[in-house]
Amino acid sequence: MWSNNTAAPFLLTGFLGSEAIHHWISIPFFFIYLSILLGNGTLLFLIWNDHSLHEPMYYFLAVLAGTDLGMTLTTMPTVLGVLLLNQREIAQGACFTQSYFIHTLAIVESGILLAMAYDRFIAIRSPLRYNSILTNSQVIKIGLGVMLRGFVSIVPPILPLFWFPYCRSHVLSHAFCLHQDVMKLACADITFNRLYPVVLVALTIFLDALIILFSYILILKTVMGIASGEERAKALNTCVSHMSCVLVFYITVIGLTFIHRFGKHVPHVVHITMSYVYFLFPPFMNPIIYSIKTKQIQKSIIHLFSGHGRA
Repeated sequence: MWSNNTAAPFLLTGFLGSEAIHHWISIPFFFIYLSILLGNGTLLFLIWNDHSLHEPMYYFLAVLAGTDLGMTLTTMPTVLGVLLLNQREIAQGACFTQSYFIHTLAIVESGILLAMAYDRFIAIRSPLRYNSILTNSQVIKIGLGVMLRGFVSIVPPILPLFWFPYCRSHVLSHAFCLHQDVMKLACADITFNRLYPVVLVALTIFLDALIILFSYILILKTVMGIASGEERAKALNTCVSHMSCVLVFYITVIGLTFIHRFGKHVPHVVHITMSYVYFLFPPFMNPIIYSIKTKQIQKSIIHLFSGHGRA
């Protein structure tokens, strides 16, 4: 319908073949989104409200929760719009902007997980120097660096989308805009847009994962050198929450990457489902993991709901 109109809106897609039950599918999506908003919003409030949580580890956790909220608020309107209201059209500018924030926040999340690994590395390898190394100003610098890396690195592949001609079908394969989805619709040389993201992901997300793995090898080496079994368990326990979040994020990233790269013959519904798992599972699980595994967060939650005032 739009094949001859390069400025026409794109068409988002829900679950192909299941359009008749989109309104039913929207129900679990709505409650998952609501849980993500409540869980991460509560974490942010606790860290702001409870002075005992004003430490580098929890500052980084606050940025992680904020990133998860940002990702959810970026994708939620179009996903629920498609499933609930059958609102499939999205203006090109809005689509490119959504794509920018989706990919930016993915890199920011990876960077924050790396920063949190650095925090645990210093806490266990150099506990006596922890407060002098991770000062408030240093935490701010790390946070700004992570943000800057994410927001700047995604600009080069997104900008060309604004001036590419789109003379093919304007139908996208998801209920949100992804760079790799949009660029395939362009009637232009997209070599740069194909290669740049591969290099970027290798130098950010996958490099972050390798550094995190290496840091935990060193952490484990240090912990194994502790004579007391009780102290070893205590030291490792401080890393459990972060390790769980790392596994949740990178397993979904690797799974989605393999599906897109090698799953050409995999049913379309598997591609779609994996993309939703990637965007929903980490933001949904992170607050749960930290609430279950971190005693300080548990105490703060109890304090909040017991009706006490500011900690």
